[in-house]
Amino acid sequence: MTTLRQEIAGAAASLEEVGCESPRLDAELLLGYVLGVDRAQLVMRGQEEAAPDDRTRYLALLSRRAKREPIAYILGKRDFRHLTLVVDPRVLIPRPETELLVEVGLTLPAGSRVADIGTGSGAVALALKHERPDLDVIGADVSSGALSVARMNAQRLGLQVEWRQGDLLDDIDCTAVLANLPYVADDELLPPEVALYEPRGALLGGVDGLEIVRRLIEQARTRPEIVLVALEIGSTQADATAKLLEQAGFHEVERLRDLAGHERVVVGRR
Repeated sequence: MTTLRQEIAGAAASLEEVGCESPRLDAELLLGYVLGVDRAQLVMRGQEEAAPDDRTRYLALLSRRAKREPIAYILGKRDFRHLTLVVDPRVLIPRPETELLVEVGLTLPAGSRVADIGTGSGAVALALKHERPDLDVIGADVSSGALSVARMNAQRLGLQVEWRQGDLLDDIDCTAVLANLPYVADDELLPPEVALYEPRGALLGGVDGLEIVRRLIEQARTRPEIVLVALEIGSTQADATAKLLEQAGFHEVERLRDLAGHERVVVGRR
């Protein structure tokens, strides 16, 4: 007999061998998903034996994770702030550092019209609308597939966001911009979970990673009604991004650090 505790230990050892960063957590999340229980319940049921069908399903999911497929894509969901979002390979997996964009949005005056550019799964737009229902929120993306996921999330959560497909700020009327654009340099080495599974069009931003960021800032420069631009960027791109914003007339520039201490979001105001 193999207990649930032993199943987890064996799975964690296998995932550690192939380089997964959090093997035990991954093993617990996948088994909890198969059994329909949370991690606390797994501990309580640790001496039980997995049913044959459940064990077969568990091994199949572990095989996917061993190939470095992200847990969020395997489970089909990801928590972001107070929401649980549907995610699949059409969209980037929402990350904790992106919550900084939401925090910037929370400071906007009542009734502001704010655009989440590069919305992907809709994480920023939906979290902002959930926490500040008074705001007029637009979620925009060049990808029709990403917008399908965002609309699905909005419908599930019962949140009213205006969705637009287009290139950056084209035809969007707003006073504030929050953007998590592609900012990875084309030759940057990425973990297998990212390089093999997440959409490259949402990741790569040219030779230095800032090609699309530059285009957005240039668009905002010519739109005097836009008084705030907040950009998530790579951990070494804050200086260059701040300079671009200042040159575009956003002279009040602020840098926000993520939990790892990196300057992750640059905010320009005018």
